[in-house]
Amino acid sequence: MKVRGESNVWTVTVEFEETAEQTEAKATVEHGGGHLGGWGRAKRNPSDPDVPRIGEELAAARALSDLAHRLLEAAAAEIERYEGTTVVVHD
Repeated sequence: MKVRGESNVWTVTVEFEETAEQTEAKATVEHGGGHLGGWGRAKRNPSDPDVPRIGEELAAARALSDLAHRLLEAAAAEIERYEGTTVVVHD
């Protein structure tokens, strides 16, 4: 268990796979307890300009949002193990 005052570093990596029509992103957080991942996708409308950076930003935002929800679920599951009852963690 971490002693109060100690710092912790979590590293988040976002990886992209792109085609002409869409960008997919996988966000992974590495921490002392292991790792969790989130996923997101952005689709380009054929009438939109071809600006890959926008697709990356949207896909990354969606992947990070998915990752955030998974972290909340993991925290709730850990609290439940300690408490022995169902809990709800609000974001």
